[in-house]
Amino acid sequence: MNATPTIQLHQVHKHYGATHAVRGISLQVQAGSVCGFLGPNGAGKSTTIRMIMSIILPDQGRIEVLGATALDAKDRIGYLPEERGLYRKMRVAEFLRFMARLKGLDRATADRRIGEWLERLDLPGVSRKRCMELSKGMQQKVQLIASVVHQPSLLILDEPFSGLDPVNTRLLSREILRMREQGTTILFSTHQMRTAEDICDRVLLIHRGEKLLDESLDTIHRRFDPRTVLAEPTDDRATASAALTALPEVATCEWSEENRAFQLRVAESADPQQAMQRMLQATPLRRVELRRTTLDEVFVRLVGGDESVLAAQEATGD
Repeated sequence: MNATPTIQLHQVHKHYGATHAVRGISLQVQAGSVCGFLGPNGAGKSTTIRMIMSIILPDQGRIEVLGATALDAKDRIGYLPEERGLYRKMRVAEFLRFMARLKGLDRATADRRIGEWLERLDLPGVSRKRCMELSKGMQQKVQLIASVVHQPSLLILDEPFSGLDPVNTRLLSREILRMREQGTTILFSTHQMRTAEDICDRVLLIHRGEKLLDESLDTIHRRFDPRTVLAEPTDDRATASAALTALPEVATCEWSEENRAFQLRVAESADPQQAMQRMLQATPLRRVELRRTTLDEVFVRLVGGDESVLAAQEATGD
């Protein structure tokens, strides 16, 4: 991996009138990594990305992209903005060819890569269709192709999964990982914590314009002690639920169909290991184990609020 970070921010600030949107953020995104940029609505994610892209300038601080600025390195950068936009009356191949030529590709290379990407993203037979004839999900995939057809060194995606169904989210995640294997550095903002956890090497979390977290996923899992226990009952579920819920160490108790077990949140004042011993004493259990802390839980613990806050973030944009 290249020792020089692809993106560097040094004490960056941005104001909009009286609103201090970004407050002294410093960060590095290493070459060849996938970095998830997380935060609730209004946290400053999109503002930070726009500053990285030199669309807006910081009031204070310094930003380096590929050793210079985004403007200097524009032909080495792919960018999918949160505000989507297509030339609606242009045909798909025509639009993509136009975008490729703006990045310096000759027509033969552009057409070859466009064909490969249309096939890779499961868009058969759309090259002759007008952009406005496509579904929202198809339009989003076409815009992704426009941002990667020139094989950028750095790819910045602002809410790339917004509006995609689970099948296409999985497809896009696979392509992000494939590009990382080819050496592309990828920074993307998202509200979909589970998807970020599947594909990120590192996570940046900001809230109210300040950086709260900037660590690898492995470090996050070590740092945040798991407080969720999976307990599979051997006896009647209702009896086990009553016994487990009555324990003072248990804050919440819900049944998980996916795990075929109770999912119990250990109270903050309790020790998880001691809580599991108390569960085994309270009712017969086939298994009891700590579940690894998820990004969902880290988000809620750092930002505050409850699970409904997280659900609202996943349903809307920044």
